[in-house]
Amino acid sequence: MMRDLDLKIIYVGKAKNLKNRLSSYFRSKQQSPKTTVLITHIHIIDITITPTETDALILENNLIKQHKPRYNVRLIDDKSYPYIHLSKHLYPKLSSYRGGRKLAGTLFGPYPSSQAVRDTLEMMMQIFKVRQCEDAFFSNRSRPCLQFQIKRCSAPCTSEISQADYAEDVLRASEFLHGKSSAVLDDLILKMAQASTSLAFENAAKYRDQITQIRKIQSNNAIEGNINSLDIFALHLEASIACIALLSFRDGRLLGAKNYFPVIYPTELKENILNAFISQFYGEQRLPPAQIVLDHNIDDLDFLSTYLSNLSGRKVTILFQVKAQKNRFRNMAKENALQAIKVKLAGKASISARLSDLQKVLRCANPIKRIECFDISHTFGERTVASNVVFTQEGLSKTNYRRFNIEGITGGDDYAAMRQALTRRFRKFALDTNNIDFQHIDNADTKSRDLGDMPDMVLIDGGRNQLQIGIDVLQNLKIENIALIGVAKGEGRKSGLETLWIAGQETPLLIANDSPAFHLILQIRDEAHRFAIEGHRARRDKARRRSILEDIPGIGEKRRQALLTNFGGLGGLKQASIEDIAKISGISDVIATLIFQSLKGIETFIE
Repeated sequence: MMRDLDLKIIYVGKAKNLKNRLSSYFRSKQQSPKTTVLITHIHIIDITITPTETDALILENNLIKQHKPRYNVRLIDDKSYPYIHLSKHLYPKLSSYRGGRKLAGTLFGPYPSSQAVRDTLEMMMQIFKVRQCEDAFFSNRSRPCLQFQIKRCSAPCTSEISQADYAEDVLRASEFLHGKSSAVLDDLILKMAQASTSLAFENAAKYRDQITQIRKIQSNNAIEGNINSLDIFALHLEASIACIALLSFRDGRLLGAKNYFPVIYPTELKENILNAFISQFYGEQRLPPAQIVLDHNIDDLDFLSTYLSNLSGRKVTILFQVKAQKNRFRNMAKENALQAIKVKLAGKASISARLSDLQKVLRCANPIKRIECFDISHTFGERTVASNVVFTQEGLSKTNYRRFNIEGITGGDDYAAMRQALTRRFRKFALDTNNIDFQHIDNADTKSRDLGDMPDMVLIDGGRNQLQIGIDVLQNLKIENIALIGVAKGEGRKSGLETLWIAGQETPLLIANDSPAFHLILQIRDEAHRFAIEGHRARRDKARRRSILEDIPGIGEKRRQALLTNFGGLGGLKQASIEDIAKISGISDVIATLIFQSLKGIETFIE
């Protein structure tokens, strides 16, 4: 690990021979531009010896993800990966899922994107009519819901289909998701013939419709030749921007495509980018397929293949030389990467123009690189949430968005809410915190995560009074050199009529409402508004859906689910006697009495 004068990690690397590797940085006259700059910032080098090369690669990846060194290639990725989950239930449901792989039931994936998951779930509903509703909703139905009426669910909740027939549909859906569509098709053809022979024409028609839909999907997604489980990566590098396009195949089916833009040093070599990306891309939550195809040859190909094989528990082959069919898909990935770069560059040009216009309008001495905007959302003071969105030279930086659950204020006091949100966001930059009141401000906000860099500008959704809150907070924290702007709503709350108030100025900023700078401010303000409302609604709805059982000591998730399942929901449980409750497995007489007493006179949902 190489550190600068501030002891910040700026580069992480690995080598079989540390002496030769480190010496090469300082002896060679033919250094890459990146290395030339890097060695001027090195102050301390820390060395860690690992038992094996694989351990070294794992440690390198972990340190890069943790410290985000400036001179390393870094993959900016989703926090979790999208799967399809088949629940472990008498009548299983299919749903989208993000998180760890240790979950009851069966996981299919991961998929390249959440859109690929949604498309696949839509397909499952149309063909196999497997339910996708929550268990609580399922348990409390007295008649089929709309999904049954539009032929997207077989309504096992009201016994419109037998358990055995539903289990068959679930099995076929599972096989289809495993890529065995031909086997499913053969089974359905056989079932249709048997139903016709038995004069069960309604069932025969059902099988016929499923056969038709599967054949249509097969024709749309036809892949010639023998492609089973495979990931194809193609890299395009232009104007110091790298794009790596992925085509993902599983069990002979193209799951989808996704483009990644890793953080790189401007003069990084293609081979280094691809090598670092692949080693960071896969992990315990995203295991590699049997084959990986690259569009550039890389060093240590055999070592990387061994590392991925150990990770997945089976042989993983990395290919550069491929035959015609795989090369056709690789060319498709190359084109995807090229087009994505073009779109990215066009977007950057537009962003650059708007930031330049904003800098000119505000007469800022330095370029504006990072803008943050804050907004408050609540319903009559209930479950107040503050949003913090970030705009950089790359556009809206959603990985840096934050929400703050506001606590300890009078409901509906937007000024107190804004004060708390700004203090929680900026206190880590404070020069003197001795005189700051941190009451009702949870340390978890800055302890468990990095709240990012200091912005050049802060937008506050509100007029002069809200702006004054921002001025007071930054003054108390002794933070300077941040431009503060209040965005006051226009007459009738109409977009385009907003008034902009600048900290330190007595009159509002006069700016044309058709200027790029004005449109940029409104775009960021609207995004903060959307993000705040979304967070508030989620928090409010979660509180309203919360079961009173969650507040009863000794009732965990398993017992709660057992009670709700056996009594058909909270309504049925409230009608049960102590004796009935005590019959449930894991519920003692003492706990049954506690449940009975807690439920009497209490509404189904609480705040």
